[in-house]
Amino acid sequence: MKKTSRRDFLKLAGATGAGLLACGAGSAMANEGLQVNNDELGMLYDATKCVGCKACMSACKRVNSDYGSLSYEKAKFDEDGLWDAPSDLSGSTRTLIKLFKESEKRWSYVKYSCMHCQKPSCVSVCPVSAMTKEKVSGIVDYNKNTCIGCRYCQIACPYNIPKFQWEKAVPQIVKCDLCKATNLREKGITACAETCPAGAIKFGKRKDLLEEAHQRLKDAPDKYVAHVYGEHEGGGTNHLYLASMPFNKLGLPEIKPEAPAEFSEKIQHTIYKGFIAPVALYSTLCFIAVKNMKKHKGHDDDHQKGDK
Repeated sequence: MKKTSRRDFLKLAGATGAGLLACGAGSAMANEGLQVNNDELGMLYDATKCVGCKACMSACKRVNSDYGSLSYEKAKFDEDGLWDAPSDLSGSTRTLIKLFKESEKRWSYVKYSCMHCQKPSCVSVCPVSAMTKEKVSGIVDYNKNTCIGCRYCQIACPYNIPKFQWEKAVPQIVKCDLCKATNLREKGITACAETCPAGAIKFGKRKDLLEEAHQRLKDAPDKYVAHVYGEHEGGGTNHLYLASMPFNKLGLPEIKPEAPAEFSEKIQHTIYKGFIAPVALYSTLCFIAVKNMKKHKGHDDDHQKGDK
């Protein structure tokens, strides 16, 4: 029996990989480019209206605490634990209000939560589809029962939104899901938008939010930066922003109009979708192992016959 050399293995593995790429190429090519759906649900946050009361943060945690396994975060100065005072998005906080101050006369609040991208990178890189995007609502959702804890979604998100519950015995990824299983289901609106006393958060369809945003820019051009953040960034997001200060000074990244997920999704749909490549690799290794076992068994039988 012919010995399986390292060169034979590489040839076999290469042929297998080439076959997979050829099969996957059709899937990748069939994958349509980004098509913006303005009927999806979203939120418009107007930083000029925000008063920094953080009612949205409290409402988010109160409504989603049990469903999202969220905990209250005690401030360093609060030894008695009377307030929930997170300093950043975390494994226990989905929504955050921060203050950015440029000078005594120039400052702004900003709201952080999931951007619900039109083409979400977190969904694109997830190898087990724990991150999904609903076709009708556009909600980027997370299934803790499917998640394997690889945290690729954290690395892929250009807005640095998903957080992992490092401190939990049974951890999960934490991010806004537009109160899909809680307030949205019960009342048809997110908890933060329902609670905001200043009207800084508006909930609705993306097309209506964009129309409202552009109307505000038209009515008060001196009040705003002449741009709706999220309209085009990263292929477009369903969480939109208006502000009086440049968005990069509010901690929002400068992102090109092209969706980063376009590239990563092609990789997923060719090589890794359904774990085709890993299964093929392990099948190849198994084949070689069995082949070598048979070869060694044949040699042992020959030795036994020779001894007789």
